Amino acid sequence: MSLKSIAFAAAASAGLLLSLPAAAQFAKPEDAIKYRQGALFVMGQHFSRLGAMANGRVPFDAKAAQQNADVVASLASLPWAGFGPGTDKGAPHKAKAGVWTEQVKFQEHADKLVAESAKLAAAAKTGNLDNLKAAFGPTANSCKACHDAYRDR
Repeated sequence: MSLKSIAFAAAASAGLLLSLPAAAQFAKPEDAIKYRQGALFVMGQHFSRLGAMANGRVPFDAKAAQQNADVVASLASLPWAGFGPGTDKGAPHKAKAGVWTEQVKFQEHADKLVAESAKLAAAAKTGNLDNLKAAFGPTANSCKACHDAYRDR
């Protein structure tokens, strides 16, 4: 395991431990907005790499797939703390008002992504492209459903 991998794993672990009380840690709404946008951006970058493999745009690399899926699964629970009260204002964002007015439904989408991301990571650990493909679709659909309902284009 490289030093870079160890450092990332430590940072991701710390992020997971801090994600629950994170809403209380934001000094300003724009801090929360930047936090959620950063987490979603990084997650999206790693998810796109998996998509490229699942869709045959790049050769399947079992080790890279596992690393990317682990990052997605680790980050999947982080962004939601950044959608707290008052974070509908303070910095530019693409979130629709439903995030704050339909909190139960929004949380269901977040929970679905966390669950599907865990399945994706488990599938990637098998080292089998077909397993990755089978788990990638439901995870992608989870992302799409939330974006369709709660993200302005």
